[in-house]
Order: sequence, then structure tokens, then C-alpha cells
Amino acid sequence: MNIADKLKSLGYKTVDMDFYRKVEEWKSWYIGDVKDFHRYTVYNGSSNVKCKRYSLQMGKKIPEDWANLLMNEKVSITLEGQKEQEFVDRIFEENNFLVKSNELQEKAFALGTVAFVPRVTGMKRDSQTPEAGTVPGSAEEIAIDYVTVENIFPLAWQNGVIAECAFASVTTVNGEDYCYLQIHKKVNGLYDIENRLYKYKNENLDTEVALSDVRGFERIPPVVHTGSDKRQFVIDRPNIANNFSDDIPLGISVYANAIDVLKGVDVAYDSYVNEFVLGKKRIMVKPAATKNLDGEPAFDDRDVVFYVLPEDTQDGAIISPIDMTLRTAEHNTGIQDQLNLLSSKCGFGENHYRFDSGSIATATQVISENSTLFRTIKKHEIILESALVELCRILLRLGNSAMNAGLNEDVEISVDFDDSIIEDKAADFARDMQLLSAGILNDWEFRAKWLNEDEETAKAALPKMADMATEAQDEVE
Repeated sequence: MNIADKLKSLGYKTVDMDFYRKVEEWKSWYIGDVKDFHRYTVYNGSSNVKCKRYSLQMGKKIPEDWANLLMNEKVSITLEGQKEQEFVDRIFEENNFLVKSNELQEKAFALGTVAFVPRVTGMKRDSQTPEAGTVPGSAEEIAIDYVTVENIFPLAWQNGVIAECAFASVTTVNGEDYCYLQIHKKVNGLYDIENRLYKYKNENLDTEVALSDVRGFERIPPVVHTGSDKRQFVIDRPNIANNFSDDIPLGISVYANAIDVLKGVDVAYDSYVNEFVLGKKRIMVKPAATKNLDGEPAFDDRDVVFYVLPEDTQDGAIISPIDMTLRTAEHNTGIQDQLNLLSSKCGFGENHYRFDSGSIATATQVISENSTLFRTIKKHEIILESALVELCRILLRLGNSAMNAGLNEDVEISVDFDDSIIEDKAADFARDMQLLSAGILNDWEFRAKWLNEDEETAKAALPKMADMATEAQDEVE
């Protein structure tokens, strides 16, 4: 039984499996191996020939670029309290958040939806009353599970916001595969987390096993009473409306509506590569010229440059070279046209990618506030910022409830994204020069900004600048 059927047997209803089949299609483009497209057969007049289509792997490139724009090393999450900042930073470091968050953002744009699911680990069991579960405040650490859409099963939602959800993950212990199922649900207005473990065979759930019987799950209680009306998971997705189904709270791939263009890119690139394979120089050789006077082969029969003509060929020279005309310019234009359309449909605007010397490069461009890319980045940051803030608040709440950390859960949290690429440096410098000349911008402010100096250093340098200007003027006079 698959996970959806198991949830149904437990009394839960989730998203229809047809949507997850659509996700599988997006995933195949992310991997770069689409059934019946990248692998296909061609009838050559006598038999079917298996072929493999060359690919530019744009299904991987586009989500990767979006992840690097939105969730890179320059993104900073700031909490006003020092204690709270240090606590969250430690949890992020222990969970390799800097790397994993970028990877998860990439998969969000490829597959449509991802989730951050924090959970406490290492909690002590109540030896006096085992039925009561774990001892409050005894957790050793907080782990963050990074979950992709194939393992996210919404159970209740409203206006696109998932209120209850199940998360699945497959793990291997002592050579046995298990599926760990977390079910986040509300009971009397407060969240409970139901934990179940199943043997996993042939991508299906088999018999349920006790958590205490499997190494690594011994301290996980069957049910965790969070005591909170706030959810303990965070859903993240691209800020793109789901036009496949209005009733489904899951996001869609950034190229969900550009599959035909992805095909066009790879068809054009496949033709480009084959142009060199099929269009290389050939030498047509009559049978009489294939052997030396001593009867030894004159040519290597494994060399595809030489083609032996039939025995009855009468016309033409003994050896005839044939030079094919390569249509590289036409192919370059065709690939570039497809890339322009693809970048536009995926939110980058036109001319974001450049096909150069057989590879993909990101075109150098000025990213102004009026550009398509700028507006799209800001749109995606709305959801991402909300997700990161919610994640921090969950960590603070778990720190208090499970570790007695004494944290302020209502502390101010801000997310500073890397907007350095969204700056026209030349225009910005020229504008500041005008403000400086008009006396609107102070000398030291100009220095601090463009020479990356602090206020004290910039102000200290101004007398020196004035002396240098005076000396230069004296020399002129």
C-alpha cells in the first residue's frame, strides 16, 4: 500500500495522486531524462533504432539559478535578542542550514513545494509513567528535516495555507528499509504529532513496527502533544499560482508551464550536436583502394571517416573526399531563440541566458528596479521571508518547551536578502555624485558608501582630501 492509501486507511484524506504524477514529470526534467523524449526510437527504413537525445539540462539549471538568487551565503537572518540569535544560529549550524536551505530552494523551484520540519531528539522517557511519554524540557537537540514534495501530504488547508500535514521519509537501519510517517494534526485546537514506523518494500508500506524496536527511533513517542496552536512545520514554494488545480495547496514547478519550450531547447541542441556528428568529413573509397599491393588493409575498418562504396560502383575517383557544410550559425540562432523564450516564461525576462561556444552562460545585464527579474525576485521573496521567519519562531518555541532555553518567542526577526545583483552600480555612482555636488550628500557619507569605510575612518580622511585638493590647485596656479 502506498502512503496516500495508508493515510486513507487511517482516516485522512490528502491531495489526489494525479498531481503527484505531474510532479514526477517535473522531476524527470530536473534529472534530465524524460521518458519517451530523451530516449526514443527511430525507424530507418529497415529496423527501429534506439536513440538518446542530447540535453542542455535546463530543468536543473533554472532551479539552481533561482536558488542562488534567493537563498545564498549573503542572506542574513537577524533576531533582536543576542540569546535568541545565538540559539537559532547554533541550530542552523548543527543542521547544515546554509547548504541545505539552498538545495531545498532549488528543489522547490524544480518540484513546486518543500518543507522545513523541526523536531526534538534525545528526549528522556518518563520511567515512572511510561504512558505519559517523554519528560518535558529534556531534549538534547533540535533537528530540521528538509522534505520535498513527494513526501508532503496535506491533510487540511484553507486559502492555500496547509493547517494539517503528513510527512514521510525512508531510512535504512541494519539493511532494512523503513518509512517514518509524521502526522501533524489539531486536536481540540492544539497540535499533536503522531509518529508511525512501517517496513518499506518495493516503494510500498508493509507492516507497522514499534518505534522502540528500531535503532534511532527508541526515544520517539507514538504521540507528541505540542501544547501549541501553532504548526510545527513550514511550507515553502515559488510564488506562482497553481493553474493545474485551484483546490490543491501545493505549488508548481517554475517551468510547469514551459515544458514545450524545454523540449524545444533540447531538440535544437540535439540537432546542433548531431550536426557535428553527421556533418564531419567523409572519404568515399572504392573497394579496389581498400588494400595495399601486399593485400593488407589500407584503412582502419574501425575509422568512421572512411566509407567503402559498393563493388559495382563505376563512376567517380578511386578516393573521393566529401566535405559537409555545417549550419552552426543557424543552430546557434535556433537555440538562442528557444532560451530567450524559456527564460521569459520562467521569470528571468528575455536574454537571461546566452548560448556561447556550446555551453550556457548567464548574460551580463543591468538589473534595475523596472526589470522583469527584479520584480520576480521580490515576488518570490515574499513567501521565502515568511517561511524563514516562521521557522525561527518554531525553533524558539521548541527551545523553550523541549529544552527550557528561556527564549523570547516574540523577538523581532528580520531577513536581509542579497540584493547586490539588483543594482546598477554606474547609475548609482553617478546619482551620488550629483547629490554630493548639490550638497545633499555629505563627503564622508560618499566615502563610507563607495570606499566601504566606517563613519570615523571616512571623516578622518576628509582633511587630507582637502589638503590634497588645495595643493593641486596651487600647482595649477
